[in-house]
Amino acid sequence: MKFSCSITWKKGETESWDGVIDKILDYGGLYEIFIKSRSSIQVFIGRSSRGIFACIPDFRAGCHISSLDDIFYNTENLIEAIDNSVDGTTVAFALRALAGIINF
Repeated sequence: MKFSCSITWKKGETESWDGVIDKILDYGGLYEIFIKSRSSIQVFIGRSSRGIFACIPDFRAGCHISSLDDIFYNTENLIEAIDNSVDGTTVAFALRALAGIINF
């Protein structure tokens, strides 16, 4: 599944790139997602008593996220969690692409 990403830097410059969700594995409410873009990113998303979460093992990071289609909130949280603007943005846009497929 293809998706597009964009970010606006502090100087007002906008940058865009494409990504692909290569594989989705469903473990009964916990999903493992493989994203290919500027880098390869493995993400686990699931639901807990406190809401939806995303874990990115390669970055040794995780955070709570909003609904899958909430680009603003998810981008902010993911960038802070993994300390990488491009990859955090990529994950947020990939999650938005999955909003109609994965329901929590």
